[in-house]
Amino acid sequence: MPTYVAIDIGIKLRAVASDLLAFEWKTNGISADFILPDDDAHALRVSFDRPCIVRLSDEVAVSTEEDTPNKGLVSNHFAYRLEGACFSRSQSETWKEVSGPVAHYQFVTGWACMDVLSGGSPSFSIVSRSR
Repeated sequence: MPTYVAIDIGIKLRAVASDLLAFEWKTNGISADFILPDDDAHALRVSFDRPCIVRLSDEVAVSTEEDTPNKGLVSNHFAYRLEGACFSRSQSETWKEVSGPVAHYQFVTGWACMDVLSGGSPSFSIVSRSR
């Protein structure tokens, strides 16, 4: 059973009203923009500055994985660090050793879920939303 540890992102975000807007691979990391409910001009950017393994999926697909129930989930919360989840356990041990120590992060909205394995930590910023 995975354990979820809620991450404080520094702002209030109604996760169920958010969604993934954009995703970009970078040379050594990623960035993903998420809807800020009630703010059409800005987005929440989640960035990692180290190599990553990423899974983008519908939130419903994640909730049906074999390792539910989940300990530590917070209603309507967006960002977590996970311990013991199936996604992390099923990835290359060699990659995790070379990139390590690696942590598993999950970002959940009302429609999408982004899992990230990385030796880096997420950074959060508010950015202008491109039209």
